[in-house]
Amino acid sequence: MSATKKGKKKSANRKYGPAASDSVASAVRREKKGTLRSGKGGKGGKVTSREQAIAIGLSEARKKGAKVPRKK
Repeated sequence: MSATKKGKKKSANRKYGPAASDSVASAVRREKKGTLRSGKGGKGGKVTSREQAIAIGLSEARKKGAKVPRKK
């Protein structure tokens, strides 16, 4: 059997939408550039960790209404 017939459809079970991916990519890019800041309104310190940049990107995506699973 071919590999395409075994698995489920990719689009049916996706946890994150494409808009969420764009938002996270943007946040990681800003973190690398050094302009991503934490806290309400970006008034906190500079973000240095990749994990924190991803979390901020997902949070921004949630606020925009993108398909992102809720926090546990």
